[in-house]
Amino acid sequence: MGSKQIAQETFDDAVQENIMEFEMDPEEAVREAVQQFEAQGVDLSNIVKAVRHPASENGQKQKHEILLTLDSLRRSVADSDLTEMAEQLVLFTEQCKEQLAFRYLAGQHGAYSVVFPAFQLASGDRNLMLKVFYALSAVLDGQPDLLDSVGQDLLLQTLKEYAEDAEMTLAAIRCIRHACLKHEQNRQDLVKGGVLPLLTGAIVQHGDSADVVRMASSALRIMTFDDDIRVPFGHAHDHAKMIVLENDGLRVLIEAAKAFTDNSSVLSELCATLSRLSVRNEFCQEIVDLGGLNFMVSLLADCIDHPDVVKQVLSAIRAVAGNDDVKDAIVNAGGTDLIVLAISHHLANPQICEQGCAALCMLALRKPENCNVIMEGGGALAALQAMKAHPKEVAVQKQACMLIRNLVSRSRDFSQPILEMGAENLITEARATHKDCDDVAKAALRDLGCKVELRELWTGQKGSLAQ
Repeated sequence: MGSKQIAQETFDDAVQENIMEFEMDPEEAVREAVQQFEAQGVDLSNIVKAVRHPASENGQKQKHEILLTLDSLRRSVADSDLTEMAEQLVLFTEQCKEQLAFRYLAGQHGAYSVVFPAFQLASGDRNLMLKVFYALSAVLDGQPDLLDSVGQDLLLQTLKEYAEDAEMTLAAIRCIRHACLKHEQNRQDLVKGGVLPLLTGAIVQHGDSADVVRMASSALRIMTFDDDIRVPFGHAHDHAKMIVLENDGLRVLIEAAKAFTDNSSVLSELCATLSRLSVRNEFCQEIVDLGGLNFMVSLLADCIDHPDVVKQVLSAIRAVAGNDDVKDAIVNAGGTDLIVLAISHHLANPQICEQGCAALCMLALRKPENCNVIMEGGGALAALQAMKAHPKEVAVQKQACMLIRNLVSRSRDFSQPILEMGAENLITEARATHKDCDDVAKAALRDLGCKVELRELWTGQKGSLAQ
């Protein structure tokens, strides 16, 4: 994707020029403009790739359909025409959902400042308020910068006032989720405003609603992200601790899972959130004590054919295995065999291979007894098969190398069997192909007893580091 960007007006002018100067039909004119700008390395992800509607008879200039709908919505809000406003909100929401370019163009032309007053007009009319929330959610998707402090207060107030209304709660949480993704300031402001107890409270209050539980769990998880490149460091770790220590988050999530034993999408989301909360040794142990490990292992066994679920469960097992006591609990629960089965069953899926190797790597770390179980269960062979299946995937290569290293570092007897599986060639190839694999691959080869050339990075001669 190119790094250069252009304004919508620039693209529209190029399309119009193709039509007027080169007599192209509209579709051909748009295609030609796209090719022209992409050849120059321009990122067109935020550009509406269509011909603007013709100018109206009253002299109004050409506009894209999303802007015409926004104009109609703006007029209905200004005229306090609630019936027309409801129709335009639905149309606007549908168009915004079609693609980011529509949302971006609407956002650039004041969509937020139109939708927000619509909520004030809708006050007291539940159905109309829901339509406003749907529109707000649609326009915030991918554009969290649009939300201001007044909007944050509105969302928090709605969660408080409509706590017993599942549909309103879901609509408000969806807006919060969009507003916090890749936006650290929104996360911090909403957390300070008290959003965490409102989210955990929503899961408890609406524990029978799959949509609310899934959305609230996702929103909690996003509060632990550090994905805003504009911020040097965020409060992800602090938010995770607050969710667990101040809002009993682990218990809330694990209890919620009991109501959805047959709903893999909800359980997958809960696993993903538990994974993000496993930031301290005692939190990992608490997940086991609350029955979280049993539900993860059962979920992995029951949903082995569902790759999305398998990936999330493996990630969660990898996270809680940071605690050495939990490592033993996972092995005793039959986790290693299921992880090996998951890798073998989804050998064509690089993400599952990566997470599976990473989980086994954690279980083997500092645990020779666990290494025996992993070897007997075919863990080393599964990792090498994953390396062979995904030679270009650096994450798979790296995690597999680390697993092999952990298996033999304290159990040298495993070196020969692993070498007989063809480990040396695969690890050497990974080292040569991926620079990021050099250190872990070298360590694996060294501990396998293979000859490794150690390169001296700096000897302190021929000048100092300050030069």
